[in-house]
Formats: sequence, structure tokens, C-alpha cells
Amino acid sequence: MIPPKPQPRADKVSLLQYLRLFRADILSAQPARLYRAWMAAFRTPFFRSYLCNDPALVNRVLVERPDDFPKSDRIREGLNPLLGNSVFVTNGDVWKRQRRIIDPAFEGGRLRDTFPAMVAAGQAAVARMPLGTVEVEEEMSHAAADVIFRTLFSIPIEHEVAAEVFAEFRRYQRTQPLLNLAAFLPLPKWMPRFHKRATKRSAAIIRSLITRLTEARAAEIAAGTAPDDLATKIMTTADPLTGARFETVEMVDQVAIFFLAGHETSASALSWALLMLAMDPATQERVAAEAQTLGDAPEFSAISKLRFTRDVFREVLRLYPPVPMMVRENTCPEDLRGRAVAPGAQIVLSPWHLQRHERIWDRPDEFDPSRWQTEENRVCARDAYMPFSAGPRVCTGAGFAMVEGVLLLALLARAFRFELAGPLPVPVAHLTVRAKDGIHLRITRRT
Repeated sequence: MIPPKPQPRADKVSLLQYLRLFRADILSAQPARLYRAWMAAFRTPFFRSYLCNDPALVNRVLVERPDDFPKSDRIREGLNPLLGNSVFVTNGDVWKRQRRIIDPAFEGGRLRDTFPAMVAAGQAAVARMPLGTVEVEEEMSHAAADVIFRTLFSIPIEHEVAAEVFAEFRRYQRTQPLLNLAAFLPLPKWMPRFHKRATKRSAAIIRSLITRLTEARAAEIAAGTAPDDLATKIMTTADPLTGARFETVEMVDQVAIFFLAGHETSASALSWALLMLAMDPATQERVAAEAQTLGDAPEFSAISKLRFTRDVFREVLRLYPPVPMMVRENTCPEDLRGRAVAPGAQIVLSPWHLQRHERIWDRPDEFDPSRWQTEENRVCARDAYMPFSAGPRVCTGAGFAMVEGVLLLALLARAFRFELAGPLPVPVAHLTVRAKDGIHLRITRRT
């Protein structure tokens, strides 16, 4: 089965055309040759950019020498109004300190503790799902946001503040491009970044609401009445090197990225997963049958029985990685496949292209969950599969996301049948990989 894929641009376009295409959608702004190239260089009057598909180069940047390739500030420029100084955009010692405090909350044992909240959110998504022709991206955004609020603050999406954050974040998405002008031009720090007024307003409202939740939780911790959820765990964890904990403003930064990454990326993956089930009825029935093992009150151990559903979700993440590109910057002179690269170049790592690379994967554009049972593709996965990044900066919530995605997909497939309704959607990339005009499916309840 061949799922939808964006039409690539012509191989040669002017810089103005490229910038216009890039701001609209970074996937269709790329030429088809990137699906076969080991590396490609792009030149602008302001910086040099190198897209690296060579697994050895990807490993050098992410695993072997990550400190020499920090995150590029160009990505930070577009997200700064909301994310502040969060772990998603920081580098060096600040980032390392933040990860030392955050990582313990997402260790294996804590996943077991958060599982009942995930189940409750999944059951709520099943109860809330409308029938007939449905735009499922909106429904999956709702479900993923519910998971975040239940696991982070022990409140459902229907809670007043949670509902306000979710509604305001939807407005933020509609006004925020992935990159703003400062991502392309080397503007001095004092110059305004020209964020849209609506973008700055939504970001300020979201941060204000998160501040209310964070301050309320700090008071509960002080009183000894705080629930044992992710927010409490993070706010009470001291840096093992310094003994310091997150101040309120820094915790607000982290909650903002938990919501952005945990909600937006999960919603993207689940939406594409439902489309894949609708396009492949045999796979859908197999997932639904496997989901019967969950029972009415699933225990954490039940996830290990959903082996095929996990392979389906992994294959969806291969074809539709929620974050399609990552940008690093080299701080040292580098030799990239025989090309001398001066410090300050933009090093682009593209899960989208790497995971569909024609010289690495067999039938790279096909949806085939069974590929994950072959040794050949397990080798490919070690070299060219990074939906959650890799190395020290691998997404701290990767294990969380895999449990959440597999669980919700199983619960939904057990309760409903999904069929195509209208033309196939076109993938585009803004904050994450979404459908240009939504994903519309016909949903009926299983009897």
C-alpha cells in the first residue's frame, strides 16, 4: 500500500521561491533527489546548509559528538514566544541540567505509574468520538491533550484551565509558522523578531494559564497534598549536581514544551495511524482483534501483548515522523563527505527523508508493518530510524509516546471501524507533519 506523500519541488528554483515554499511547507519545498542523496548542500547569501542522510554523519552529529553540534538558534527564533528557555531549545550546561531534572520523571517505572491516566484518556476519547464523516486530526489533538493534562497535572481536558490552554493552543497553531524572518536572516539580538501579534498574544495566554497550574501545584507540594504525577515528580526533583530545583518560570517553560511536543506530535502520529488503518482494512482488523486482549481495565503489562499494533505504530512513525527535520550547527571545522565545512553551518537531519531513503529501505514509500519482523529492516532501523531523534538528545518522552500511541490506537480500533471519506490528504509540515486540509474518515461503531 502506498500512502500519500507530498509532491517535491523542481530541482532548481530561485532563493525567493525556495523561501516562499519553505515557509508554506518544508516537505514539498525539497527536491526529489533528497530521497536518494547521502548529502546535499544549499547556499544562501546568509548561511550554508547541509542536509545529511549518510547514517555515519547522522551518528557523528547526534551520538558521537553532540556537544560539537548544538541545536541551531534559527529554529528557536520561531518558537521563542511560547517555549522560552525550555529543554527543547537550550544547549550546553543549561540543557544538561534540565535533562538531569526531567529525565527521572520518564523512567520505566514512572511509565507504569502514569498508565492508568493514559487508559482514562483513551477511554474518554472512545466515548467522545463522533460517528459519520469525521476530521480525525482534531479528535486526536483533543485525545493527546487529554493524556498530557491527566499525566502531568492529574486533570482531564474538561478542567477549566486545561480546556482554555487547549483552545488557545489551537489558535496559536493557526498563526505560528515553523520559521520566522529571523530564522533566515542574521538579525542582531536587539532587532524585533516580527512575530505576529496574534501569535504573541496566544503564547502569552498559554504561559499565563500554565503559570496558574504550576503555582497551584507548588502550593500543593508545600502543603503535602500534591498528587503523585509528572508535574510533582519534576518539581520535587533536585539536580543531583547542584541540588537546585526548577523555579516557577523555568517549570512553565518545560510544561509548554511538554504540551507542544507531547500533544502535537502524538496527535500527528495517531491521525496518520488512523488513516493507514482506513487504507488497509486487513491491518485494521488485525489491530482490532489484538486489542481484545486489553480487557475492560487494561493493566500496564497488557501493552507487551500488542506486538502487531506496536509494529503498525512504528511503521507510521517511519512514514510520518511528527518532527520531519532537525537543525544543528557545527562549532568546529568539519569534513562532510570530503567537503570542508566552516563553523556556523546549518546541519539538517531529516527523519522524513532518512526514513524513506531509497538506498537504505526496501520499498521505502510502502506501508508495511511486517517489515519490522525482518532482520534486514531491523538493521535499517539502527542506521536510519529516528522519529524521536537519537543520542543524548533523544526525546525524553519517547517511551511515554510509544505506550500512549499503541494504547490509544488499540482502544480506538477495538471500538470503531475507519474508512476513507474523500480524497487522500496531502502531508505538510508546520510545527509537525499534518494533513493540508485535515484527515476525513468515515467512522462506525463495532458491534
